[in-house]
Amino acid sequence: MTRGETSFSWDDAEKDLMEGIDTTVPHSARVWNYWLGGKDNYPVDQELGEQFREVFPGIVDLARTSRAFLARAVTRLAAEHGVRQFLDVGTGLPTLDNTHEVAQRAAPDARIVYVDNDPLVLAHARALLTSTPAGATAYIDADLHDPEAILEQAGRTLDLTRPVALIVVQILGHIPPENEDAEARGILRRLLDGLPPGSFLALNDSATTNQANVEATTKAYNESGAVPYHLRTPEQIRRLFECVETLPPGVVPIERWHPDTPPWGAEEEVGALGGVGRKP
Repeated sequence: MTRGETSFSWDDAEKDLMEGIDTTVPHSARVWNYWLGGKDNYPVDQELGEQFREVFPGIVDLARTSRAFLARAVTRLAAEHGVRQFLDVGTGLPTLDNTHEVAQRAAPDARIVYVDNDPLVLAHARALLTSTPAGATAYIDADLHDPEAILEQAGRTLDLTRPVALIVVQILGHIPPENEDAEARGILRRLLDGLPPGSFLALNDSATTNQANVEATTKAYNESGAVPYHLRTPEQIRRLFECVETLPPGVVPIERWHPDTPPWGAEEEVGALGGVGRKP
């Protein structure tokens, strides 16, 4: 549905949701929003964000570089590959250059469906339901662990007989990388099974690095009360692309995936890998 087609009162829904949100415990979406320079966060989120930043100063660069990767991937998919439909799973809080804004700059008729199951994100979802007259946007309150429900609801806005770009950015870390990542890979496979050949996967996630403080800081973050986030090895992230044919330059550090400006010298990597692949 587009914003104009919404059948309930957003003001009442947002009020009810916001009243039920605990602002005394840090929230991963709000902390990420803080690192991105957003305003939808509270002192408890800012405090944790700064604590993390003191130990791992690169976290802000990671958040912003991940957002830049998303913008570059969506732009290329729309402008160079003719994609007109996007399914953004794990949306997070609205901020600068949301998927629909990027896609519709390149293709005003693009249709975008956002997916999240976080009450806080739902409370802010109205900001995601703007669209060009030629395109459409929708928000689905659904769980990543239920791909069939996601696809069923997405099909109300998207034509699932035509190619769709599946966007999965900085979300799979909420799934522990156990059993050789069978759960995360299974979720991706089930989502891609519901999309036709010629669809795409754009994915990035945080990786283990040689920085000794990163894993210790992540452990402290996970013990703060925020939704835990788990780092993957570079090889585990590459295996997430097993169902698609990866496009050049492959699965690489995200700041080196078609950078707007070539890196100067030996630029320090931000600790995330990503890429784009096409479903055969």
